[in-house]
Amino acid sequence: MAASVKLTSMAKAAGCAAKMAPGTLDAVLRRLPPQTDPNVLVGFSTNDDAGIYLLGESLALVQTVDFFTPIVDDPFTFGQIAAANALSDIYAMGGRPISALSIVGFPEKGDTEILEQIMRGGLSKMAEAKCSVIGGHSLRNEDIQFGYAVTGVIDPRRVWRNVGAEAGDALLFTKPLGTGVISTAVKRERASMESLRASIASMTQLNDLPSDALREVESKAGQGCIHAVTDVTGFSLLGHAREMALGDPANGIAPVSFEIHHDAFTLLPGALDAVRDGMIPGGLKNNRDFIGDCVAFADSVPEENRALLFDPQTSGGLLIALAPDAVESALKSLQQHGVKAARIGRVLPKTSPMLSVI
Repeated sequence: MAASVKLTSMAKAAGCAAKMAPGTLDAVLRRLPPQTDPNVLVGFSTNDDAGIYLLGESLALVQTVDFFTPIVDDPFTFGQIAAANALSDIYAMGGRPISALSIVGFPEKGDTEILEQIMRGGLSKMAEAKCSVIGGHSLRNEDIQFGYAVTGVIDPRRVWRNVGAEAGDALLFTKPLGTGVISTAVKRERASMESLRASIASMTQLNDLPSDALREVESKAGQGCIHAVTDVTGFSLLGHAREMALGDPANGIAPVSFEIHHDAFTLLPGALDAVRDGMIPGGLKNNRDFIGDCVAFADSVPEENRALLFDPQTSGGLLIALAPDAVESALKSLQQHGVKAARIGRVLPKTSPMLSVI
């Protein structure tokens, strides 16, 4: 019975494309009072991937929460993707996940076999990450929603933030783009099996391996060569690049600008065709509306490539800013860990526009 139900048909938006519009969220967060607890090392002021709470000189908690609506039709696979997406924030900060609480929204009269398969999928991916699911919370909800609140541990002296990029840095990215437009094609029954399989393979891939590879680079090249890291999800490559470029002037981290090469990215099979066929998720339009004024495209950049840089990603890759003399070591280490990373641009002193795509 579970196999006969199209989960994506039960949601208005799929995966991280279901996030609130970034402009709406940004306006609300700006009105909230700042954190005053000195043990809060990283809060929500810079839209970091996770929060960091100090416990001791060499130990801190890294915490995040992420849940969304179905992005694929298979319940087990949806659970896997939701878990991988939630775990990604921990890896992006340089932490190690240890425990998780599940978050479930499910229709009151829904088929419980579907729910069981979703939760089994999530558990399988959490087990792969050696992260224990120790409880959770559920509620009746018209849309199916699933995800986790994840807690990890981290050395507070070795935290990667989404700010800290310096002029001269290189920019690396570790996964292909296109999950948002392909998920829209899936909902409209316009996606090829090749596209679907490639998208699922990308979304279910944990970001633990690139995180491990970057730690190896730090141990060889010296701590501090990795200047900023973030995982690219619903706010798109350009949206997360903007957050990285903004810096944190209140804490002495100056804003910078990024030069991004559109042809350096690996794209999922069928992603360009999906854009050409009008498979545009609402999240892509929201992202373009919010950050479009921060971006300048060279005339040579095709329209479909421009769209994919605004595409909301689910369980996307890591965007990394690192010292130029550590690039070759990083690419080698990532490759040895089985991670296909691309050098997609560089960091410049702050100019206008903040992001230029060539």
